[in-house]
Amino acid sequence: MYGAVLDAEGARIEVGEAAVICENAVLRGSAVAGDQPVLVGDHVFVGPQATLLGCEVGRCVYVATAATVLQRARLGAGSVVAVGALVHARTVVPDEYFVPPHTVALDAPLRLLAPGDPGLAEAVGRVGFAQAAFGVDAEWTDRINRYERIAEVRVAEFGAHADDEVLNPG
Repeated sequence: MYGAVLDAEGARIEVGEAAVICENAVLRGSAVAGDQPVLVGDHVFVGPQATLLGCEVGRCVYVATAATVLQRARLGAGSVVAVGALVHARTVVPDEYFVPPHTVALDAPLRLLAPGDPGLAEAVGRVGFAQAAFGVDAEWTDRINRYERIAEVRVAEFGAHADDEVLNPG
């Protein structure tokens, strides 16, 4: 639908049969930290303002409005990621599993945490997001170094488009 962004960034994006990508959804692949395509199965619904980054979405999955699925995560067939939920990097959501609204799904085995859960920061730190998403190995507690290196990776990735030609500028 209108405003949807599908950006392969050196990887690829595959959208299955009878899949719906709603308005202002973002599907972004990457090749920065290895091949991270976005693979969307058949009969998938990706809601408005949802974000899928370098992940795999099984068939008949429902990703609701403003839900986010991060790099190397996999959503099993028939699963649901409800409104505003986050499936963190490297997380595997089992078939037909329901991730409730405004929760964070992470770890293996899968566990759910509320946004204000006191253990959330530690759990996210163990996921290794910077390495999974950007190929950056930096200590969780060294945020300045980590974010500086992540920014440099993204600048290089997006800078590769500096000479892109705009097609159909009208």
